[in-house]
Amino acid sequence: MNKSMVLGVVLGAAAATAVGTIAGYRAYVAEDAPQFAEVLSINAVNESYTVPREECVQRQVTKVAPKKDEHQIAGTAVGAVVGGLIGNQVGGGSGKKIATLAGAAAGGYAGKKVQEDMQNKDTYTEVETHCATVNDKKQRVIGYDVEYKIADQVAVVRMDKKPASDQLPVKDGKLDLDKLQPGSTQ
Repeated sequence: MNKSMVLGVVLGAAAATAVGTIAGYRAYVAEDAPQFAEVLSINAVNESYTVPREECVQRQVTKVAPKKDEHQIAGTAVGAVVGGLIGNQVGGGSGKKIATLAGAAAGGYAGKKVQEDMQNKDTYTEVETHCATVNDKKQRVIGYDVEYKIADQVAVVRMDKKPASDQLPVKDGKLDLDKLQPGSTQ
């Protein structure tokens, strides 16, 4: 045998041994590697938000009726006439004229005040609607923080959906995110 042939046989045997050793090690590691991670806890992640809405209440309101005679002219006139007639009954001569004028003035003032008081007591009740915007506070779940354990290592992953079991799939010592529901991790 020549040297080339011996060298080829030796190298071939070494390569075959190396490939066999690597394949055996990978099979050994694959058998002992964890297939699942243990779920330790699941915590919902909430988001707060507000929803505006309009809230209305009905209220009874008492209002003063609109005045037809804002300056109380009718009351003043009637009071002046009545006061003047009463004043005219008092005294004689020029005192009678002064009493008539004083009676008319006092009657006019009294008539104005009586009409004003009557107008202020003339009320009506109306139902009014009062509205305001109220913000209701609400919460919604936006995901789940899942604490898990692979071998002796503990970690947390955020998932869109709550895991269906207490185990998560593992590949090559890490969570197999492809086997979890699509779009379920962040």
